[in-house]
Amino acid sequence: MRVVFVHGACVRDGAWWWHPTAELLREHGVVSAAPALPSCGEAGRPPGGEDGPGFAEDVAAVRRVLLAGDEPTVVVAHSYGGMVTAEAAAGVPTVRHLLLVSSYLPEVGQSLADFGDGDGPAPFLTVDPAVGTFAVRPDLLAGTFLQDCTTDQQAGAAERLAAQSLAVIGHPVAVAAWQQLPSTYLVCGADRGTSPERQRAYARRAGRVVELDAGHHPFLSRPGEVRDLVLTL
Repeated sequence: MRVVFVHGACVRDGAWWWHPTAELLREHGVVSAAPALPSCGEAGRPPGGEDGPGFAEDVAAVRRVLLAGDEPTVVVAHSYGGMVTAEAAAGVPTVRHLLLVSSYLPEVGQSLADFGDGDGPAPFLTVDPAVGTFAVRPDLLAGTFLQDCTTDQQAGAAERLAAQSLAVIGHPVAVAAWQQLPSTYLVCGADRGTSPERQRAYARRAGRVVELDAGHHPFLSRPGEVRDLVLTL
């Protein structure tokens, strides 16, 4: 079995975000990978601008990793990563299960913009329309997303914030892999970034729902529980 982790928006270095859970899985013989997302500036090209990397490049990057292995694979997608996974995992024969963590589950034709409340950017985001990027406000990172993490984890997360191409927000998905594959949704009951109520609404599309009293990043704050959940899949 292999696990492919797909990180969320406005961060880089996916392997760091997942490493507490990945290390526990490795003890059980489960290997993992965490693809870089080009729209977050992880592929050598800066995000934003007319020619900057966007949603299609993120999908292609994750799909390359999924197609590179021949082992049965569980895709664990976090937040925005659920949008990417909807396309990237579709039709990949080795993918056996999707685990969506505080994630979006788009129908075909939906974009990230469709999951907003219509009142503009969330208060924890900054938008630079001139450059064509959006980012998480560093002063709100810990209190919004990492309140149940250690101070070292909060510091490490702050070092890995990234501006992301605005273009990903309006790009509709062409396929919804969760309609084709078994799926589990992990609701983070103490999440201050995506409210539990919204998560439960998204989770109605998944095949199974599990809830954990954790913030937005349970793979950092509660890695043992996330490992146990992955192993059941």
